[in-house]
Amino acid sequence: MRALLWLSISLRRVRRLCCADLTPYGRVGCSCLCAVISWFLERNRERNLVMSFHFKRHATAVAVSIFLLGFLGSAYAQTLLDVPKPIPTTALNEVTITARPEATGALSAPLQQLSGAALTQRQGSTLGDTLDSLPGVANSAFGPNVGRPVIRGLDGDRIQILQNGGANMDVSGLSFDHAVPIDPLTTERIEILRGPATLLYGSSGLGGVVNVIDNRIAREPAFEAQGGAMGKAELRAGGAADERSTGAMVEAGNDRFALHLDAFDRHTGNLRVPKTMDCTVNGVTTRQTRVCNSSSHTQGGGVGGTLLLDRGYLGLSTSEYRSSYGTVAEPDVTIGMQRRHTVMEGEWREGGALLQALKFQWGHTQYTHTEYPGEQVGTRFDNAGNALRVEARQQARALGQGLQLDGVVGLQREGNRLTAQGAEAFVPSSRTQSSALFTLQTLKTAWGHVSAAARTEGVVVASLDHTDPTRFPTEEKRFTPHSVALGVLRNFRQGEAQNGWQLTSNLGWSQRAPKDYELFANGPHAATGTYEQGDHRSALEKATQFDVGGAWKAGPHAFGVTGFVSRFANYVSLQPTGEFKDASGALVSATSSDRLPVYQYEGVQARFVGLETTAKLRMVGGQQAFWTPNAAHGNLDLELRADMVRADDLTYHRPLPRIAPMRLGADWVWTQAAWGARLGVLYAGAQNRVPHAGDVTTASYTLLNAALNYHTHTGAVHWMVFAKLDNLTNQLAYSATSVLTQTMGTNAPPLAGRSLKLGLQASF
Repeated sequence: MRALLWLSISLRRVRRLCCADLTPYGRVGCSCLCAVISWFLERNRERNLVMSFHFKRHATAVAVSIFLLGFLGSAYAQTLLDVPKPIPTTALNEVTITARPEATGALSAPLQQLSGAALTQRQGSTLGDTLDSLPGVANSAFGPNVGRPVIRGLDGDRIQILQNGGANMDVSGLSFDHAVPIDPLTTERIEILRGPATLLYGSSGLGGVVNVIDNRIAREPAFEAQGGAMGKAELRAGGAADERSTGAMVEAGNDRFALHLDAFDRHTGNLRVPKTMDCTVNGVTTRQTRVCNSSSHTQGGGVGGTLLLDRGYLGLSTSEYRSSYGTVAEPDVTIGMQRRHTVMEGEWREGGALLQALKFQWGHTQYTHTEYPGEQVGTRFDNAGNALRVEARQQARALGQGLQLDGVVGLQREGNRLTAQGAEAFVPSSRTQSSALFTLQTLKTAWGHVSAAARTEGVVVASLDHTDPTRFPTEEKRFTPHSVALGVLRNFRQGEAQNGWQLTSNLGWSQRAPKDYELFANGPHAATGTYEQGDHRSALEKATQFDVGGAWKAGPHAFGVTGFVSRFANYVSLQPTGEFKDASGALVSATSSDRLPVYQYEGVQARFVGLETTAKLRMVGGQQAFWTPNAAHGNLDLELRADMVRADDLTYHRPLPRIAPMRLGADWVWTQAAWGARLGVLYAGAQNRVPHAGDVTTASYTLLNAALNYHTHTGAVHWMVFAKLDNLTNQLAYSATSVLTQTMGTNAPPLAGRSLKLGLQASF
């Protein structure tokens, strides 16, 4: 109650002191935002969300942060009215990296990003599908509707997925058939972060951090004082799954207030593949070139409002995601998913001698995942979570000799409660709480910079009372993971064009607390076709990671290469026990008709070694082109990429499962005025390195893809028409990173067949 009172007081102060100095247009928007936040707080008080899992004492920290934003921002308001404001931009497709400054490519953190037209053309139905085939990134595809990114051979909860720099708080890591509740249709940009900066967000980002940005809370003014609006709308149709999707976004406001609205709707049918497969529905089996039970319907949207102060901002957003999709492992099972996500965020830019900025972010997530065998409710997973981050960015300090120290310190608090009910609830109801302190410090020099990051956490994972206490006994486990990382960037680039070499190296020692399912699972798991058992004795997962890379640039030409090695102690993985159980948990013989192989979570020693490389060559157009400098017919670039990873279980002396094979890619990219075209080929080698004799291997394949786009203007509206041709040769191919390939064998769904997708995007 005290926290809510503090919040209300601070909001009244913001409205009374800050909103009074605005133009009538801005004053209305400011008051509306405060009213919305007040309504939200009252609603949460009634539903007791802020108090859940002992979160009320941390809500006080949120209240204090907002109070500081309101009080200090208003105190400076009069003196800062005459401070020149930055010239805002209204260019919808302009791309900047808005991850926290300490986590951008300016540090020794290798960063990949997708945005603008590149994101539009690569956009798939899932996050994993969208990022698939980027160097070092694969897709853990569970059919066409579920896919998480796999980075450098690591998947699941070793890849941390963020939304606008905050916790996503879903349970997609619990099972391969749980989708990530993020749709690329409303995504502005996707960033992949590695190196020391990953410790700002959690110890689970051993493979990397994927940050999905949607701009529902504006951080900077996009319009001048008189106000304005911008937006975009997109239509898509076609593809191997007969997709029909729409998405729209509108942003409006002025230099004091910003409003964001977005919505999307996506329908897909059963996926068309280059193979005839059995499909059994209501006891009737047919043969067809479609993956049975792979259709989906996904819809959602969000709204956000931001009060833009002279020295910061205060914003609130709420969004909803709904999806109904078939699970291809079970022809008669559909999954209904719903997530509600609310975020409050603010920043105070102090500009003093010690502190540059103070930022907080609070989020609440209510997630429900229901499995329907036929028309009845089968298994249901509910997850309620809260997350709080407070960051203090210190003022850059000159140390002499051309040295400058910059950095950030902060604290993070997360908690969630998972409830599992139903026949296939292979995990108990559980509660997970974590508290963390973190810092990233960067020493800038004349030749580059050195970065150092550290993170310490306290994690509590508890198995709660369950309907079957003999199967899921009540137990609480405590962990204290610590992680440190170092990074060095040596810059040899010179001149305005910044041509030359840039060398990076990162070294990290990380610890990860095991998840609830790794500790307490005990039941049949339909997604893997196994009986899974956790190990409540599991200790911290420990990793030592090292990578070194170089990037060269000369005008339009570029080249980059990175090698990495990761060594794990107590790498938590599913290991076969050689036993069989039925769905009730009773031991059965290997010949029993209802047998399920028993897999146990076990810590082993593991090693990952890999290489990633990219190159871009300007063949036609410009003075430095290899073939001809004549740009009359446009620019023609050759883009090359390659990656490989080798992963081994050192305890049992065998390969780790679901590792992507060596991949080689080449794309011819042509641009001229309003036109753009791409013709690409992707070769994936055979994956014969499997853990056990008799496990499914995947053959090599080559995919040929093409894309075409055209840009035009009608008044203030910018139009883009695009077409995608995928798998032109209708190649039969299987994913080595999909668990379905391993569990379903010849019945596993292959990659999509030949397809044509058309799209239209309008922006203003």
